[in-house]
Amino acid sequence: MPLIPLRPLLEAVDKYHYAQGAFNVNAVAQAKAAIEVHEMFRSAAILQGADLANGFMGGRTDFQNATLEDKKIGARNIANAVKKYAENSPIPIVLHLDHGKNFDSCKAAIEGGYTSVMIDGSSLPFDENVELTREVVKYAHARGVSVEGELGVLAGVEDHVFSATSTYTNPLSAVEFFKKTGVDALAISYGTMHGASKGKNVKLRKEIAIAIKECMMHEGIFGVLVSHGSSTVPRYIVDEINALGGNIQNAYGISIGELKAAIPCGIGKINVDTDIRLAVTRNMKEFFYQHPEKRNSPSIGGVYKLLEEKKDQFDPRAFLPPIMDTVMYGNIPDEDVAALVAVIEKGVKEAIGTLIVEFGSYGKAPLVEQVSLEEMAERYKKM
Repeated sequence: MPLIPLRPLLEAVDKYHYAQGAFNVNAVAQAKAAIEVHEMFRSAAILQGADLANGFMGGRTDFQNATLEDKKIGARNIANAVKKYAENSPIPIVLHLDHGKNFDSCKAAIEGGYTSVMIDGSSLPFDENVELTREVVKYAHARGVSVEGELGVLAGVEDHVFSATSTYTNPLSAVEFFKKTGVDALAISYGTMHGASKGKNVKLRKEIAIAIKECMMHEGIFGVLVSHGSSTVPRYIVDEINALGGNIQNAYGISIGELKAAIPCGIGKINVDTDIRLAVTRNMKEFFYQHPEKRNSPSIGGVYKLLEEKKDQFDPRAFLPPIMDTVMYGNIPDEDVAALVAVIEKGVKEAIGTLIVEFGSYGKAPLVEQVSLEEMAERYKKM
């Protein structure tokens, strides 16, 4: 079925009181695997491409330096892949831009085929954040595309998103932000962190989410709260990477118990990236350990070399440049690449499948209304 905007999925989450995991993908194989595992659990799916992930999918292996043109190419590539696997899928699927850096990045994603975008103005003063977000909402809603904003600053590092300290979201400011911008969802800062080093035994400030939702209910405002930086960083996967020669230190995530406790408090969308990166990297390391003859393969030997050179990294993008044609377009030139892609897909499914169950979205796909972008644009006009 065609991709849908985020709004109908948010409405289902809000009505039926569960949370939807939103999972970042950086390759065609990852998008395919993410859709397949959601189908298996009969869950709707939110696939996310971060702003710089679009640069990577546009062929820019040094994606930190990706240009707008790189991002435009990458947005089309990831959207084409997701649409291909969504075409005959029985579940609703959203393609969402994670951490859009500016208006142009959001516009590029929408033009490329994204059905939802996040504009991250959290580092700006409140009024400037409102102005930027409102500009994106006006452009996106006219095209039926949903919008997520952000208020409050998360500590940690993820792509170009970096802050040494966090600033908790002010509930009253959050309500004002919804009123002034018309966003469909809002990422809040309530104790989560970007990256793999969130600290041990993190306790989320769930009272922040409760206060925001209570105020929104009194004001009659619709909106879903989003938990960024919410990877659980499974300890067993970190240990397995290190046992295979990796060097991942001080990696601690948000406990599943804490995340599940936040769902009844108003958190309806939970972003996860690091868990997938770890599982995919572990699987690639394990593959070359179990098949040493593949280390000198003409097609994938370069991946093994990078895995060995960069033992303290776990982002698959650090290791995949030797097979960029496969990353960007899904082309499988030989059996070696096919074997490596298979273990990448298994890693994605392992990380995502667990969280579909934990967050409660399994079996909920039929609850999400199928709405086209054209239909959504008409609805936005009346809101």
